[in-house]
Amino acid sequence: MIETVLLATDGSEAASAAERYAIALTSRLRARLVALSVIEDRIAEGLKGTGLPISAPPLEGVEAFVRTRAEAACRRVAELARAQGLDCASETPRGIADDRIVERAKSSDLTVLGRDGVHADHRSALIGSTVDAVLRKTSKSSLVVPRGAEFRGGLLLAFDGSPGSRIAARLTVELAGRLQQPVHLFVDSKDKGRAVARFDEARGLIGNLSVPVRETSSTLGRPDVKIIDAAKEAGASLIVMGAFGRSRITDYFLGSNSAAVVRTSPIAVLLAR
Repeated sequence: MIETVLLATDGSEAASAAERYAIALTSRLRARLVALSVIEDRIAEGLKGTGLPISAPPLEGVEAFVRTRAEAACRRVAELARAQGLDCASETPRGIADDRIVERAKSSDLTVLGRDGVHADHRSALIGSTVDAVLRKTSKSSLVVPRGAEFRGGLLLAFDGSPGSRIAARLTVELAGRLQQPVHLFVDSKDKGRAVARFDEARGLIGNLSVPVRETSSTLGRPDVKIIDAAKEAGASLIVMGAFGRSRITDYFLGSNSAAVVRTSPIAVLLAR
């Protein structure tokens, strides 16, 4: 049951999409919103010891800026939430961002993260390092929001028969019922016999929802690409899938369909745990 939503933000322009999405979703769920912006010690710490015979710059200003930025980020979220009639608690702990987010997520039901943060325009990777670390460390369901994504309605459940996708199915049932949004069930159908079995299993997990449930499948192409294409065609604003596929160890070390979808999807992705 999603009762508390944790929104992690660095206050950047890129992160504002996650802020708007989290507020809209939390308001519709009638849940409690907590905004978290970490005062990152490592920014100032990185300037202290260079290993070279040069003096470190004054750190007071750096530390004050980092603290002020975190506080301002939380104020922005609180103001946006109030404008939507939603109360929002704010927290600005010190430490390493991903560690503090993972720690705070333990007492929340869902963590919302912006896929793109303050360094989005200057990195070569497709996902921020903090987001990547949180997704690998956390034991809680996490929702990753790319720039430009908006919560409008409609969910796509990507089901592959793995334990993670069964959790995703149960979470989809809760969200669809509380949000009163249609569900699009996607199953990879390269193996027809397996696809039939997965559709049957997913139908049993979804049960008799009070909202429309539509089924779709695809035979050609990479699974991650097909999932995103199916979500686009359905007009979904949220993809729900298991955080890990059929081989959790392999997925963690080598990447997975879930990781590929998160990195490339223009639609928000909820990784269920």
